[in-house]
Amino acid sequence: MQTRKQYSQKKKEARDSLPDELKPVFDDFVADYKYAATLRYGKPYISYLVLADMIKSGWRRSADPVD
Repeated sequence: MQTRKQYSQKKKEARDSLPDELKPVFDDFVADYKYAATLRYGKPYISYLVLADMIKSGWRRSADPVD
């Protein structure tokens, strides 16, 4: 099992792999993903490197959320 420090290091590694202008996109994506994963599974399962890869590939929020 990973410790909180390991999670923080993975998040930092992923965030640091992005250019400065994409770091706010990453922060918002992580927050939204964490919220959705917690609602769905009761725990925030996040692969920070996958999220960073998606942002590098061009992922951006294109619409407001729908309830």
